[in-house]
Amino acid sequence: MGAFSWVHIAILAAIALVLFGGRGKVSDLMGDFGKGITSFKKGLAEKDDPKVINADTKEKDKTTV
Repeated sequence: MGAFSWVHIAILAAIALVLFGGRGKVSDLMGDFGKGITSFKKGLAEKDDPKVINADTKEKDKTTV
């Protein structure tokens, strides 16, 4: 139980590559993660907002008139 298996070594190597692999890679990843969360929250807010008209709804309205 005290010895590292090849899986443990592979995980540690992957973490080391991410952390030390290049300049700014971790900050780029975190920035992309933050942008994803922001756009997700914005999408949820737009879904609940009755003022926002969906593009599909607009197309349906044009065809019925």
